[in-house]
Amino acid sequence: MADSSLLENDDAETRELYEKLLLQASELQGFDPDQVPGFNTVLPDAGFCVKTRNDKEKVFVNVCKSDRIPNAKEITEKELLDLLDTEEPDYRVPMSLGEPHAELDKSGNGCTAYDVIINPTFFEKIRDNMIFQGFFLSLVFEGLELKYDMKLDRNYVILKNRKFLGSLPEQHIRTRSKPRIQEMEKDEKPEEKPKSSLITEIEDDPSGDKNKGPEPEYQILREPPEGHPEFLVAEIQLPNVKSSKTLNLDLGEDRILLHAHPTLYHLDIYLPYNLNQEDSGAQFNKDNKVLTLILAVQSS
Repeated sequence: MADSSLLENDDAETRELYEKLLLQASELQGFDPDQVPGFNTVLPDAGFCVKTRNDKEKVFVNVCKSDRIPNAKEITEKELLDLLDTEEPDYRVPMSLGEPHAELDKSGNGCTAYDVIINPTFFEKIRDNMIFQGFFLSLVFEGLELKYDMKLDRNYVILKNRKFLGSLPEQHIRTRSKPRIQEMEKDEKPEEKPKSSLITEIEDDPSGDKNKGPEPEYQILREPPEGHPEFLVAEIQLPNVKSSKTLNLDLGEDRILLHAHPTLYHLDIYLPYNLNQEDSGAQFNKDNKVLTLILAVQSS
């Protein structure tokens, strides 16, 4: 069973480590304090439709556009190719991956469609440049596979006479980023910066009904151990998680909501203190499979 109590932390070395982590929290957290928390409703404009398959049926990906999605960093084709030759490419593509919706193909057979929304400027780049288009679609397929636990055929076709399949439902995207999870390799020091990801997903509203996994074991430490804490440290055991990319973390004013896709773990707990989300951070250690949250506490 999970230990939901707030534990006293009397290990001086451990406290020193947590203090160092707290100093880095503002770099790790990924929040923009100038943005208003919540979700925007976005009705995207049609772009083009991609046809592929999973192991059961045809799959269509509606690539859409909306200026509510941030644009990717402007780089040249040569710069992209050079980045892809490096071990850790530092180039992110903001996008929103929508929920699957059942549709009928032109033969009347059942299929599944997904809507992917990107910035209109980046859309123009991938429409006119085959290098950027191939790179983008590889990210989309990887993102959908990871989010929905499936495998997509890379032999895809871009439909010439159809901009989208079915209808384009509204998507609810958050108006500010979630905490960014730093993934630590074996023997990596906490001071090192997190690795970059090629894809930055603009998450949809997590309040929808989803399959939930079991609650993981966890403990929460407070610092200082006496009086009103300055911060809390939550250590969450996730032995079946291979990568932080499968983790979906939200921090509320007094709440931790964690989901490990597809249905590995689900944790939803309330805390007896109010948090400063902007000064909180997270890191996942791939070696011991522990997610550590450094949670700054509002002063009493």
